Amino acid sequence: MGGKPLGFGDDEQSTAKKSTKHERFLDEMEAVVPWKTLIDLIKPHYPKTSSKGGRPAYPLASILQI
Repeated sequence: MGGKPLGFGDDEQSTAKKSTKHERFLDEMEAVVPWKTLIDLIKPHYPKTSSKGGRPAYPLASILQI
């Protein structure tokens, strides 16, 4: 292991992270968009898993947020 022991400031600096523009945008979207309402509105029209096989549909919430 060796090396210099970490101090309190080193730990804080290594774990502190400045939020990016992208993260701020996603946080704002989460606060503004009524995801639950939109999902409930679309769900009846979204493809359901079929017993015939094939690739299952992606989760509606993921597709909507993309």
